[in-house]
Amino acid sequence: DTAQTEGVHSRPVPDAGGKPATRSPGAAAGRPASPVSRANNEPVAEPMPDTLREPLVAFERHLAAGRGLSPHTVRAYVGDIRSLLEHSHTCGLEGVAELDISVIRAWLATAHAAGHSRATIARRAAAARAFTAFVHERGLLDRDPGPLLGTAKAGRRLPQVLAVDQMRTVLEARHRPAWDGAEDLTGSHASSDSPAAQRESEAAPLAAALVLRDTAVMELLYATGIRVSELCGLDLDDIDAARRSIRVLGKGSKERVVPVGIPAARAVDRWRTEGRGLLATDASGPALFVGARGGRLDQRIARRVVHARIAAAGSVPDTGPHGLRHTAATHLLEGGADLRSVQEILGHASLGTTQIYTHVSIERLVSAYQQAHPRA
Repeated sequence: DTAQTEGVHSRPVPDAGGKPATRSPGAAAGRPASPVSRANNEPVAEPMPDTLREPLVAFERHLAAGRGLSPHTVRAYVGDIRSLLEHSHTCGLEGVAELDISVIRAWLATAHAAGHSRATIARRAAAARAFTAFVHERGLLDRDPGPLLGTAKAGRRLPQVLAVDQMRTVLEARHRPAWDGAEDLTGSHASSDSPAAQRESEAAPLAAALVLRDTAVMELLYATGIRVSELCGLDLDDIDAARRSIRVLGKGSKERVVPVGIPAARAVDRWRTEGRGLLATDASGPALFVGARGGRLDQRIARRVVHARIAAAGSVPDTGPHGLRHTAATHLLEGGADLRSVQEILGHASLGTTQIYTHVSIERLVSAYQQAHPRA
């Protein structure tokens, strides 16, 4: 469907030359005007009335509890709908009962004009459909305009994938304790008034424990293709050493069991038996991976670990935890795994999401052919 752009309704404001600014079409039609920032001539958001704010609050509760979405997805959807309702209020709407397809299309058109990516606009459209369905089911909206909203296809780029030899280089590189300030090795495990030499001596075993942890993190991310959030959420009892598998709680609180290769299983076992006890505190709880201060490993630290390990490998292109997930999936397919099995391992709800890796494999196959065949 073609987006229909609606103007933002505002009062005339004198420009730099003292001339009154042109009134928007909406204002000319008699709709309420909104205050305007004199600095940039953009509308200033007014507080939403309860008729708009309360459905938003209820929608947030519905997403968090009723649909079991991740906190990140809930924040994104709620932010999108808050933007939609603020836009609607600017256009003169006083309640969700007045929400229609033209308002939603105009809101999406402003996002497009602002230069938002196709992926962001597609997510906003999905959030709008979820919201209109929600308020329609609760009798706050007579007709649901969501089905009239076209589905914008997000442009999908092929993910960056490391080659097998590059991944081997990363995992086999010489590992040194990282003293990069990301984690304070002496903050909770050494006395602050001890001499510098003693403090360094006390920190050395902790640095060695971090090396064991970081090695296990890298091996497990590549061996299983799990998300960084899933890695940081692992507990000790999620590891089944006998069956060499882990139990993962994925998106939508869906649980799955993922096999673990021998090198990764050994790295995790070494971390559990030799490293974790040196860092664990009362704050650790059942967390498998912990930080230098003993709390559950933070996703930001896990990302730093991946970037640091790849940088230490030398000429390997930089990537993050999600790049290791892409790499694991691609190597599985290249090694002969079927698409359905890879879908189960990655925890994708749709097979179509997994199919992106078949395109990666084909691209790599074509590249290898062109480099190797004399008549390519």
